[in-house]
Amino acid sequence: MTDNRLSSPHDHVFLGRDHARNERRTWIVIALTASMMIAEIVAGTAFGSMALVADGWHMSTHAAAMLITALAYVYARRNARNPRFTFGTGKLGDLAGFASAIVLALVALFIAWESALRLWSPVSIDFHQAIAVAALGLAVNLLCAWLLGGDHHHGHGDHGHHQHGGHHHDLTHGHDHAQHDHPHHDHHAKASQHTDNNLRGAYLHVLADALTSVLAIAALVLGSLYGWLWLDPAIGIVGALVIARWSLGLLRDSGSVLLDYVPAGEDLPDDIRHVIEADDVSITDLHVWQLGPGHHGAIIALKAADPKPPAFYRAQLAHIAELSHVTIEVEAAEVKAA
Repeated sequence: MTDNRLSSPHDHVFLGRDHARNERRTWIVIALTASMMIAEIVAGTAFGSMALVADGWHMSTHAAAMLITALAYVYARRNARNPRFTFGTGKLGDLAGFASAIVLALVALFIAWESALRLWSPVSIDFHQAIAVAALGLAVNLLCAWLLGGDHHHGHGDHGHHQHGGHHHDLTHGHDHAQHDHPHHDHHAKASQHTDNNLRGAYLHVLADALTSVLAIAALVLGSLYGWLWLDPAIGIVGALVIARWSLGLLRDSGSVLLDYVPAGEDLPDDIRHVIEADDVSITDLHVWQLGPGHHGAIIALKAADPKPPAFYRAQLAHIAELSHVTIEVEAAEVKAA
């Protein structure tokens, strides 16, 4: 039920432009991973292969982690117009990405711990069977990575068309809630502005699994040739370090969005000042934050010797397509006596 007391004359839908496609692909990847998981566990149990059973349960952890991604897409889509989400559900993907990063860190910790135990106390390895399982897992992971990795972030060139069909601008001092379609512009946005951290989390889970498969195959082949049992756990520790680094990067980027942090090199605030400020106009307060992939909000307070209506300043910003929700407050500057 919608609470009319919180309703607004316009929508606050700030989902990524490929939200529906990414949601659909995530479910396909989960289905592939779950199918492979069930096949490995059943086959391993039937043929007495502990390697198959172990890899099956390992894939189950990634399928469960990717459920975070899929359910976040579903919830964000279903609640995109829920007025209780003041600025929409565009940042829900960053929350899911943050959770996925924590799971990735735990996976890295588990791999490192298991590898350290095997370095301390080596176990016998059925090399040919283990290589076959790793190769099979790698093939599935590469397919999943291809499905998820084609567009897990958007760079320059994706700004001109937004899923909500226009830009919504709240203008104080006479609110104007009309929708406006803005043309494409030449603003040099950073790729991080358009990153879907939710999809990135799922992509990194698949990539982590593929990496462990590649490293395992290399270690197992060399181990089978030279009898180096220590190489498998040693390379496992290397893989854990790489996964941990990916996890930290995702934690940093998704956490920054959740905390409305303006990253170094973000030029949107400077662009706004460059457009608005003039000899008789100065910005006295400026807040810019990310609302969702490719969408930003801004609150601008300015003083002008000859103040114009808020719509005038809004029109000046119309070419900046990243600005999906703008509130402008205009005050008259004090005129100094001669």
